[in-house]
Amino acid sequence: MNRRPDIETAVRAAAPHALLTTLRTILADAYGALAVELHLADYGLRVLKRLDRPDGEEEPLSLHNSAEGRAFGSQEPREQQVRHGDAVDHYLPVTVRGERLGILTVRLPAERSTPEMVGELTHVADLLGHEILVAERDTDVYQRARRTTRLTLAAEMQWQLLPARACTAAEFAIGAQLEPAYSIHGDNFDWAADGDTLTLAVTNGMGEGIQASLLTNLAVNALRNARRAGIGIADQAALADQALYDQHRGASHVSTLLLRFELATGRVGVVDAGSPQLWIQRGRTVRRMELDAQLPLGMFEESHYTVQEFHVEPGDRLLLLSDGVYEAVSPAGEAYGERALTRSIQSTRLLPAATVPRAILGELSEYRVTETLDDALVVCLDWFGRQGDAG
Repeated sequence: MNRRPDIETAVRAAAPHALLTTLRTILADAYGALAVELHLADYGLRVLKRLDRPDGEEEPLSLHNSAEGRAFGSQEPREQQVRHGDAVDHYLPVTVRGERLGILTVRLPAERSTPEMVGELTHVADLLGHEILVAERDTDVYQRARRTTRLTLAAEMQWQLLPARACTAAEFAIGAQLEPAYSIHGDNFDWAADGDTLTLAVTNGMGEGIQASLLTNLAVNALRNARRAGIGIADQAALADQALYDQHRGASHVSTLLLRFELATGRVGVVDAGSPQLWIQRGRTVRRMELDAQLPLGMFEESHYTVQEFHVEPGDRLLLLSDGVYEAVSPAGEAYGERALTRSIQSTRLLPAATVPRAILGELSEYRVTETLDDALVVCLDWFGRQGDAG
C-alpha cells in the first residue's frame, strides 16, 4: 500500500516547529518505526546536532567518526544493526537541491528493514528537508539546533544574507563555506540561476564586525536589486558601486567578484572589482586566472566596469577565494601562497563541490594553527555543461 500521500499530507499540515514530532507519530503508525531522530549539521560543518535535545544534554556527533556522519558525507542511505536488539537503524541524508541539512535516523524492526522500505524512507527524508526550509520562515527551532555556540551579531546578519551552502543543477554544482563560521563579518557569497544563466558573486566588505557586515549587506542587496531587474553584471557592479558611494562617500568599499554563466554554451562573463581571486582546475592543471583588476565597489563616484569573457568546459572546477585564504600566514609569518593553495586544490579534486570548501578551509586552519580575525571564504563550482547542446 502506498502511504506516501498520507505522510506528505500530515507533514505539510504540521506546525512549523513540530515536523519531527509529527513524523515520529506517522512513521510509527505507517512503518512500525521504533524511534525517529533528526540531526542537523552545524554552521561550521563539523558536527551533527540532535534537534530536540537542550544544549549540553547530549554531545554532538562527529561528521567523520559516526554512522550518521558517514551517511552525511557519502549522501547515501546507510544502515546499522542495533546491538542487543532485533532492529536496524537507517541513516538517511536530508538534502535539498544539493544543500546538506542533516541526517534522519529511523529505527525499524529487522523484519521491516527491506530495500523497498529504504526507498520509502528516502522519500520521507527528502520531504522533510523541503519542509524544514519552508518552516524556517516561521520558527527558529531548526536554526537554534544548528548552533554549537552563539553567533556574533555580525555573523547572524551574514548567515541570514546567504542563499545556501550548496546548490546542484544539471549544468553545475556549487559548494561554499565561510570561516570562522560563528564570527564572520565581511565575507559573503550569493548566486541565482534561471533557465539560461547562473550569476555568482563573492563580496568582502572592508572593516570588522558590524561595520563590515552592514557594508556587505548593502552591497549584496544592491547587486540583487540590479540582477532582479534583468541588468547585466557590469551595470550590476556600477549600480551597487553608486549605492555604496552615496551612503559612505568613498570612505568604505566592498571588494567583489561577479560571474555570469551561459548555461547552454559555457560562456562566462566576469567583473573583477577587488580582492577575491578566481582559480580554475582543468584536468590535473590548477592555475589562478589573471583578470583585469577594477576598482572595488563604492570607492569613487560613478565608476565604470567592464566584462571579461572566457569559456568553461565540462569537467572544469572553479574556485573563488577571499583574501582570508590566500593571504593567510603561519605562526612563523610565512604566507600560505599559491604553491600551498595549488596543493590544497589538487588534494580535493575527487571530492564533490559541496565538500571542497570545508576541506580547503580545514587545511588552511591547520596551516594557520592560531585563530585569526580575518574571514576566509571558499566557493567551489563544478561545471558539467548542458547535455545535448554541443551541436
